[in-house]
Amino acid sequence: MNPQDILRYVDSLHRDKNIDPELLFQAIESALQSAAKKQYGEESDVIVSISRDNGAIAATLAGEPLGDDQIGRIGAQTAKQVIIQKVREAERDALMLEYRDQIGEIVSGMIGRADGGVATVNLGNVEAILPRSEQIPGESLHANERVRAIVFEVRPSGGNRVRVVLSRTRPQFVQRLFEQEIPELNDGVIAIKSISREPGYRSKVAVSSEDQQIDPISVCVGYRGSRIKAVREELAGEHIDVVRYDSDPEVLIPNALQPAEVDQVLLCDMIGRAIVLVQEDQLSLAIGRRGQNVRLASKLCGWDIEIMTNSELEEQIERAVGGFSQIPGITEEIAQALVEQGYLSYDDLSVIEPDLFMEMSGLSEADVDRIVETAEAKAEEAEQAAAEERRVRRDQERTDQNAPAPAKAETPAAEASTEEATAKTAEAENAEAAEGDQPAAEVATETPEATSTEEAPAEPADEVSGPVAEEGQTESEEPEPVAEAVESTEADGNKQEG
Repeated sequence: MNPQDILRYVDSLHRDKNIDPELLFQAIESALQSAAKKQYGEESDVIVSISRDNGAIAATLAGEPLGDDQIGRIGAQTAKQVIIQKVREAERDALMLEYRDQIGEIVSGMIGRADGGVATVNLGNVEAILPRSEQIPGESLHANERVRAIVFEVRPSGGNRVRVVLSRTRPQFVQRLFEQEIPELNDGVIAIKSISREPGYRSKVAVSSEDQQIDPISVCVGYRGSRIKAVREELAGEHIDVVRYDSDPEVLIPNALQPAEVDQVLLCDMIGRAIVLVQEDQLSLAIGRRGQNVRLASKLCGWDIEIMTNSELEEQIERAVGGFSQIPGITEEIAQALVEQGYLSYDDLSVIEPDLFMEMSGLSEADVDRIVETAEAKAEEAEQAAAEERRVRRDQERTDQNAPAPAKAETPAAEASTEEATAKTAEAENAEAAEGDQPAAEVATETPEATSTEEAPAEPADEVSGPVAEEGQTESEEPEPVAEAVESTEADGNKQEG
């Protein structure tokens, strides 16, 4: 192998693939050494070195130097294959280092394919994937469309390839978008302290400012909401709440629960719970749709938040004191102390720290262990009872869905037909009662109408469209007997007048 060719080869790979030259020299030395051992035996002591200055190759076999002709007889093809493999490994390692440094950072690429929910994104020197689970719910990605995401995971995949996984659902993605749209974040004027997110639906961002004269919320929202609007458009219209951060949980928690108004916050430090008291009309607003508002506020603040009204808290305290007092070894004073620390159920009591319980109650370790075991058993019973209740409710709902439609659905129609028949009967009776009092001309005018209305439904449809149509008759020609009855009525009247 020509030393100058080696130097050119190393320099070319260094510039094109951004691979360290020392790694390339070591790969070539290893390749030549492996090829020499295949020629002289796997147990042979062969050492190959390459000069970094001029590319000259030096080799020894059992301490004896090998001449240039002996080195030249080493399998060049084998050495070439090993060199290619080493170069690919070095290229893979370089890509791994490059993208591992970008984990959590935002990148932009072109979508190549979006089949089966998984999108491939071309980042230039590597093809990343954007799984369906890391896409914002409800958004649709198309080929040849530019997309932004954060690097979520980097790992080797199948030989010398690198698998880069992107994400658009992580809270860090919201933070990176804020940093791109709001220069004050990069300048350190304001800072994002915490983010909680449910992708595609809602996010809460807690921000703060070191300068009291700067409102961090106004800075993030921008003039007429321009900045926050740009972030929402990238997040497929996801709603974003920007709240003011405070180190005091009693201030931060009400801010996180906005737009609901909070009356009081009770902190239970031992179990990390915060009981938030609100008015009755603010209860649903504080909890949010399907508990979304309180759930995001809990993640944002790092506290287990429970929303209650004053009456609900009193009921729960009374129920907890009564339940704890039923456990052997717990007096009413100990039960009151447990409730004051935020323990409101058997499940809470089953996870209490024994040392803290002993210090609080003055009980022995054996008594505390027995009480905790009893609480665990009662908590399991309550959970089984709740599960059974849910199962019964589901079965009942399923039975109601599969049941046939009740007969009540047809009752209105039947009642309507009955009322209609009753009305027709009443009209007929009124007509008969009034027939004797009305003049003959009026009877002759009304009787054909009543006859045509009552007799028409009784005739089959084919008779109306068949023989009647052929004979050219009309409805006014049919009631001849009625006309005769009218004529006889007029004659009887003339006789009575005579």
